[in-house]
Amino acid sequence: MIRNPRTKRFLSVTLLILGGLLMFLAPENIWIGALLFVLGVGVEIAGLVLGHRK
Repeated sequence: MIRNPRTKRFLSVTLLILGGLLMFLAPENIWIGALLFVLGVGVEIAGLVLGHRK
């Protein structure tokens, strides 16, 4: 796992931004949009978990 706190923080913020963009830019097509939205939520959760671990 990543031990450097600056790298962890940068990666966490990057994942949060990427997840937000995926959720925001999900298209109107139900299957592709739902898939991208779920992927965005998963990336957001990974970013939050990475940011809160000691």
